[in-house]
Amino acid sequence: MTTKYKNIPKSIIAQARQIDLLTYLERYEPNNLERVSGNEYRTRDHDSLRISNGKWYWWSRGIGGASALDYLIKVRGHGFVEAVEMITGRIESDPSSFIAPKTQAKREKVLILPEKCGSNDKIISYLTGRGIDREIIDYCIENDLLYESLPYHSAVFVGYDSEGVPKYASIRGTVGSYKGEASGSDKRFSFRLPVEESESLYVFESAIDLLSFATLQKRSGNDWQKHHLLSLAGVYRSNNSREGNIPLALESFLAEHQDVKRIYLCLDNDKAGRDAAECYGKALEGKYEVHYAFPKKGKDYNEMLQMVVGGRDYER
Repeated sequence: MTTKYKNIPKSIIAQARQIDLLTYLERYEPNNLERVSGNEYRTRDHDSLRISNGKWYWWSRGIGGASALDYLIKVRGHGFVEAVEMITGRIESDPSSFIAPKTQAKREKVLILPEKCGSNDKIISYLTGRGIDREIIDYCIENDLLYESLPYHSAVFVGYDSEGVPKYASIRGTVGSYKGEASGSDKRFSFRLPVEESESLYVFESAIDLLSFATLQKRSGNDWQKHHLLSLAGVYRSNNSREGNIPLALESFLAEHQDVKRIYLCLDNDKAGRDAAECYGKALEGKYEVHYAFPKKGKDYNEMLQMVVGGRDYER
């Protein structure tokens, strides 16, 4: 194998490394590829192996890479030379099939944010009415994480990518029970309050639960800006009993914040929340210290906050 490896030109190896996994699977293993949402995919063989943004990561095994070559070696178990020959042989037989990386740009979503209102009075009244601390609300508004929309005066919670570009927005009606997302939202960048560095990450189902937890921390005399806080764009439980899955928002956050060592799953204290937490805990097991931090009172952290603030029931 060593002699054979030496005979492979560097240009051929470089060519093999350029092929991303999504392109490879689309062309040669389409039945092994399944879209999760947006521009994220997974393999049917291993549903915790996620592919997005030109990279892949196998969550149940804690390994990842950025190319089809990495995949063939780390996941399929092929030797380096064999993997290179598998890829380059296919390039020679059908070179046009590997021009695909450029087409991934077409999958990029364009976020369309609701129009901003000239004032934030209605969302401030709505959120303080739910018990959320005014200082925390003002912080979010001042940092363009929250604003009031037109024409419905809803609360818009904005999520950004690592470059500071808005990529996601959840919308909560201040009248009625409307909940939704802005068109083109990328779930990888859901609403969060990260800090410069912390080993702890607290995860919530919604932005309002996140802000409620921050308020409870402040009321208890703790620093509400000490640890990473992340809200999810929905929760789900895997149908695969062998491998757990985690949401795009959590996966993306962990990839960006290598400082995280402990994860607190602060999901709703109901069957859906507990099932989702069990699923996520399974996927994170062995890689992080996982804690299940369901609210001690009420269904979620906002209901718990309502009980702490006024001792009264709150109609969602």
